[in-house]
Amino acid sequence: MNVSEAIKQRRSVRAYLDKPVDPDLIKTIFLQAQDSASNCNTQPWHVVVVSGAVRDKIEQAMVSDIMSGKEPTPYFTPGDQGLKDEYRKRQIACAISLYDAMDIKYEEKDKRQQLMLRNWQFFGAPYAAFFSMPKTMSEINAVDMGIYLQSIMLLLTENGLASCPQGALAMYTDAVQEMANIPENHAIMFGLSFGYPDEQNQINQFEVGREELSQCVEFLA
Repeated sequence: MNVSEAIKQRRSVRAYLDKPVDPDLIKTIFLQAQDSASNCNTQPWHVVVVSGAVRDKIEQAMVSDIMSGKEPTPYFTPGDQGLKDEYRKRQIACAISLYDAMDIKYEEKDKRQQLMLRNWQFFGAPYAAFFSMPKTMSEINAVDMGIYLQSIMLLLTENGLASCPQGALAMYTDAVQEMANIPENHAIMFGLSFGYPDEQNQINQFEVGREELSQCVEFLA
């Protein structure tokens, strides 16, 4: 598989098989991702990969916080705040495609909330990674984090694995900070659920599409 094929095949997967991944393969993927570009080679990322009992305890803690009505406390501003115009339209279209795939009508609020809750259950993935960077860093370092995340997602795809990047995993982090041993001066920016995909699951049967190149890129000479 080449890079263009991996980019084309990668998608956000929201249902996974209960199948372990070779620990050496996971380590190799993160080792290869270390070659990702970053501003002045600062490499601002710190990642904690959780599975097994630790993963389950973190899931339970986050779901408990949500069900108790606790307010989310993200340190970094979520990327979906204040969306307008075509950006808001794309966000809504993505949500509608997901609801349609699950036969959920917009007015069925309880079902939509249950679907949203699956974010903090890692969509059933056996592995999750929490990505943090120092609290003192800014937007340019967030770009580095995104580059690094893309590298990992493409490497997962290359190796027959699937993933779903999730800003939601940075919303309820009080328990995560301690259980996942996040450095004291760091804050979680996003998470990534990953594992072997459940290709037959209903939730994985929809496509979101992409805009025409002319809507996003200009070429001047």
